[in-house]
Amino acid sequence: MDKILKEYKNLLVQKRYSDNTIGMYCNYFGDFCKYFIGQDLKEITTAEKNNYILNLIELKNISISQQNQRINAIKFYYEKVLGREKHYYELHRPKKEHKLPKVLSKKEVKRIFDVTKNLKHKCILMMIYSAGLRRSELLNLMPDDIDSERMVIHINGAKGKKDRISLLSDNLLQSLRQYYKEYRPKKYLFEGQNGGRYSASSVANILKKVAIKAGIRKNVTPHMLRHSFATHLLEQGTDLRYIQELLGHDSSKTTEIYTHVSKKAIDKIINPMDDFFDYKK
Repeated sequence: MDKILKEYKNLLVQKRYSDNTIGMYCNYFGDFCKYFIGQDLKEITTAEKNNYILNLIELKNISISQQNQRINAIKFYYEKVLGREKHYYELHRPKKEHKLPKVLSKKEVKRIFDVTKNLKHKCILMMIYSAGLRRSELLNLMPDDIDSERMVIHINGAKGKKDRISLLSDNLLQSLRQYYKEYRPKKYLFEGQNGGRYSASSVANILKKVAIKAGIRKNVTPHMLRHSFATHLLEQGTDLRYIQELLGHDSSKTTEIYTHVSKKAIDKIINPMDDFFDYKK
């Protein structure tokens, strides 16, 4: 098993998969190997693989997302490591969920910034929101990625190994200048107490605490700030194509989901209930 797992991981590294994906695939494929321990993995049938996934759904109640990730981890071994054709592995996929992104109002975002007194924490949260960053993109930023001449932020090697630029807010730039003088980061723009890349869990914990302090009852996550950035841009009249570029979406269909949560069109609709009463705001 160790030899198989090493070969599996080496190919992931050679294909330049992200560290997060490598860790996740290795864990999930390791579980698969343990489940079929004593059997030749090359001889496992599609039915047996499907039964394995079904077992995880019934006993561990894995999410749809995790179900897909585990299937991908299994497929990587058979299709990439062993070099087999894709049509041999018609694993059952779950029906895709159509969930709308959860967003904050502009007032809620402002309240979060207002109650965040720690300068580093404030810069981290402002950066995620004002540039629409994924958490991993924030953590990988270097000081040189901040281009104050062009007022853009360079995001290098983002999802799909693609580079892009996003907006640099004037207000954020002023805070960043103060932050840099005070903290003097060495490699990454945001570093932990002992140096090195800032931790992803710390970002989530910071946001959770300040959201509660700001009186927001929603379960606020870093990705919600990214969703809010996109939605607020759309409500301001920004073209969807520009939002797509700023977020780093491959497909415009991914970006179009924000049209379903934007209040831009809804605000123009008069609720028939309001015709029954004389109450005015």
